[in-house]
Amino acid sequence: GSLITLSCLSHRVVCQVISSAVPADSVLENGTSDSSWITRLENNYGFYIGLGLAVFSSFLIGSSVILKKKGLLRLVEKGGTRAGDGGHGYLKDWLWWAGLLT
Repeated sequence: GSLITLSCLSHRVVCQVISSAVPADSVLENGTSDSSWITRLENNYGFYIGLGLAVFSSFLIGSSVILKKKGLLRLVEKGGTRAGDGGHGYLKDWLWWAGLLT
């Protein structure tokens, strides 16, 4: 058979190939089984799952900014001290908290 030399920093190994075998259909190249439903789901729909998560997170981030801004504008309409001027009245507004928690 053929000889293969494998080297790393501290060891050097020589292996002899005696025969070759054809892998079974249910085994992938790295030796793991493809019977898991999670693996099949990721292979078939991974791109769409990632795209959906990206769009959903973008929607949540945008709505968070809008809700907090509306809460701050509502505070100014009521005559409260603006947050930039040292006011903390926005902490009592439920709309601002809804935007923070989104």
